[in-house]
Amino acid sequence: MSLPDNTYSLVADIGGTNTRVALADGRQLLTETVTRYRNAEFPGLETVLRKFLADHDDVDCKGACVAIAGPVKDGRGELTNLNWEIDETTISRAAKADNVRLLNDLQAQGHSIGHLAHGSVTQLLEGHDSPPEATKLVIGVGTGFNIAPVFETPAGRLVTPSESGHANLPIRSEAELRLIRYFETAHGFPAVEDMLSGRGLERVYTWLCTEGGAPAEKNAQTIVADFESGSDPRAVEAARMFVRMLGTVAGNLTLIQLPFGGVYFAGGVARAFTPHFASLGFAEAFRDKGRFSGFMQNFSVHVIEDDYAALTGCATCLMSGT
Repeated sequence: MSLPDNTYSLVADIGGTNTRVALADGRQLLTETVTRYRNAEFPGLETVLRKFLADHDDVDCKGACVAIAGPVKDGRGELTNLNWEIDETTISRAAKADNVRLLNDLQAQGHSIGHLAHGSVTQLLEGHDSPPEATKLVIGVGTGFNIAPVFETPAGRLVTPSESGHANLPIRSEAELRLIRYFETAHGFPAVEDMLSGRGLERVYTWLCTEGGAPAEKNAQTIVADFESGSDPRAVEAARMFVRMLGTVAGNLTLIQLPFGGVYFAGGVARAFTPHFASLGFAEAFRDKGRFSGFMQNFSVHVIEDDYAALTGCATCLMSGT
């Protein structure tokens, strides 16, 4: 069946390993068109987009928006974990579209808030009621770590980029100091992302085993599974340290941004821990801010469960024009 020209938008979400591409009708993501491509099989984004369009009747799109896991400036972006340089001119040429946007992936998540299907967001902590225009904060915990504040302005929604995963980890105990010194051996700087990411969970587990005199390694998926089954005490302790540090960092970021409209976690690692935030002490760590502990009751905390949220955010960004 032939697809009508100048009706749909092309949206894409590029990670370090895979790129997902889809069509959107306005803000509505056409989930049946979502296609995943392995980045290693393509020399760059343009060939991925041309492959997708060839497989979808060479539809002429009215707009295109791409989200990448890396910093974006002046219409150009570079992925943190992939040797692709991407710019809006290339996207426009590949998609044959004039209305083009290039976003950081957390910016795309921010644009998705309020436009996801019912049941796509799980609440972890209640907060005080706030107006819809209150500031929100998206925190991505997956292959890496980053944040994006979400502001509602008279001109529309503004989602600002950041590279917060590369700030220093906070230290609250002697054990955390030893852990951070262990992280420093990687590249000389104990960044938030070194702990609060999938590979960070793996490093925490390895450090705990080394501290215990029995060095061992496991991948993040196995650590989570062994924690859930209770079969490995080191996995349980790694999960507890991970979630409590996440609570501390998220609480710090909340005090900086004051997102009275809520904190929203995104990313596969955050989703994996959704059932366990309460038992692992997230709330206590999040609100442990001395004389501001009571003030922290203002902020609700949620997890975005929709794996396609960044694609929906791309479609929303194109529609809003902000």
